[in-house]
Amino acid sequence: MPLNITQKLIKDHLVAGKMEAGEEIGLKIDQTLTQDATGTLVMLELEAMDLERAKTEASAQYVDHNLIQVDSKNPDDHLFLQSATRRFGLYYSRPGNGVSHPVHMQRLAKPGKTLLGSDSHTCANGCMGMLAMGAGGIDVALAIAGEPFYVKMPKVWGINLTGKLPDWVSAKDIIFELLRRHDVKGGVGKVIEYFGPGLKELSAMDRHVIANMGAELGATGTVFPSDKEIKRFLKEQDREDDWTELSADKDATYDIYEEIDLSELEPLVAKPSSPGNVVSISELVGTPIYQSYIGSSANPGFRDFAVAAQIVHDKQIADGVSLDINPTSRQMLTDLVKESHIASLLQSGARMHQAGCNGCIGMGQAPATGRNSLRTTPRNFPGRSGTKEDSVYLCSPETAAASALTGQITDPRTLGMDYPKLKDPKNPTNDISLLDTPLPLEEAKKVELYKGPNIASIPKMDEMDDHLELPILLKMGDNISTDEILAGGARVLPFRSNLPEISKFTFEIIDDTYYKRGKATVDKGGHAVVGGYNYGQGSSREHAALAPRYLGLRVALVKDFARIHWQNLVNFGVLPLTFVNEEDYDLLSSGDVLELTDMRNKIQQGNQFSIKVKDKDQEINVQHALSERQLEIMLKGGIINWVKNKQ
Repeated sequence: MPLNITQKLIKDHLVAGKMEAGEEIGLKIDQTLTQDATGTLVMLELEAMDLERAKTEASAQYVDHNLIQVDSKNPDDHLFLQSATRRFGLYYSRPGNGVSHPVHMQRLAKPGKTLLGSDSHTCANGCMGMLAMGAGGIDVALAIAGEPFYVKMPKVWGINLTGKLPDWVSAKDIIFELLRRHDVKGGVGKVIEYFGPGLKELSAMDRHVIANMGAELGATGTVFPSDKEIKRFLKEQDREDDWTELSADKDATYDIYEEIDLSELEPLVAKPSSPGNVVSISELVGTPIYQSYIGSSANPGFRDFAVAAQIVHDKQIADGVSLDINPTSRQMLTDLVKESHIASLLQSGARMHQAGCNGCIGMGQAPATGRNSLRTTPRNFPGRSGTKEDSVYLCSPETAAASALTGQITDPRTLGMDYPKLKDPKNPTNDISLLDTPLPLEEAKKVELYKGPNIASIPKMDEMDDHLELPILLKMGDNISTDEILAGGARVLPFRSNLPEISKFTFEIIDDTYYKRGKATVDKGGHAVVGGYNYGQGSSREHAALAPRYLGLRVALVKDFARIHWQNLVNFGVLPLTFVNEEDYDLLSSGDVLELTDMRNKIQQGNQFSIKVKDKDQEINVQHALSERQLEIMLKGGIINWVKNKQ
């Protein structure tokens, strides 16, 4: 049977299950990626597993999120991560080397391989003909230890790209168009595979932009073919030997088919506070801005900065606007300097920041209260910028640069200038020092882990109780993000290796009383939360499951879950349930008490059962989607207990 690229990648790595949509499958993982906001827990988990050596082909730890060093917490954790990579045989990327996704693409990504990362935007490397997926840290730790990664077999959504992009329209507008059509739930349970004649117009880094924001659609992954453009990119990185051709068979089919005519696209913008809130730029022209921000893994390429530099060349940004430039890798920054693009940006009045995630994750560059920020980042969830009452719009580099010149959201087509004709660097930089290579095994065994005072071990989790009486501490609406469950930013992320401390920020954006109320339930059996559609969208950070669990969360009852957060809840022993009848959501209120009886038997006997609402004479029909393996994990109280029990 003819296969598409996604099916080929899955078939080549399948170690358990059947390739039938919705069935749990186990996949061999070739490469892993961790970043510092999630990697500290991963390294502690590897230590707890007594791992001697990483069993993947390549695993890399990047320091790109927590770069601000206002006290000792971040630099201490950087030293811990460096010591852990030396101990366990991982590559290490130092602070300032750049964002994990483009650096991994430059130095390690290989067509035909699988990549699992403890960052939801790991899917960006699908641009290289890889099956690249985000997951919780414990899943990545298990993959490093040689265990398969388990996921529901996705449907494959084929996107046929035709035509050619008009001037002033770029790759960001392609993924915005898909978000405009399908919103943030459109890709759930799917891998998005791009093909068609329009691919010839897209560079490897353009494809990275599109693949990166597949996460904003909730997709399991995004896949592009490995063609001559990928070969060109790898040759530029002095890695041509890593190239293999990968394309769909001639008569391959897709579960879902869609077409995008690139020639019909226009500049698009996502309004606050969702990447799916996409409109034509014409609806927003004239909206005043305080900040224009260029960079992040959603626009990491040389051209993304160079086109902005050309737009502002010999001009001055508008008075009162902060034009923030966030290079995505040291290698990229070097090329931009060589070609004088940084000089053009600086002379215009732009502010230059170090290579890293920075403001994308609220680590600096937070906008002023009550002012609009226009960004090329992938997300604009409430509070993600670091400002609680933020107003963040998402756009392309062309729109960001044009708007910086005028002080208001501006259609770049109206600037009255020719679209910049960009040239690639004559002699592109090939910086092999971006990654410290793994030590030989015998030398690695001698390395001691450096642990600063901010590192705390994960507390022991108890097994699932048979009878639960759980007060509902929060009732929430649709599209609750992991940023709202547990914020990022310079105030919160330095505690990522200290669960008792980081848990104090849990749900604070939604209800700042949750921490005290949740902690009060820990010795009384715990509590539940209720939510709407797409609960837990966004970041893969397992802290968003682990911190509520630490505060007593035992059940999350919602209309449906985002994939990675659902898996993280299972991994830490929080029972993820959905309503059989979605209208029952309206029957529940904060303060109601859910009664769950004979639970250890019920969840194993079938995936549907009823729970009572105490003192209301009501029953709610609920269901779970746990596999037999996940049921074992749930009964043990989480995957750490489950792994220990297997040893």
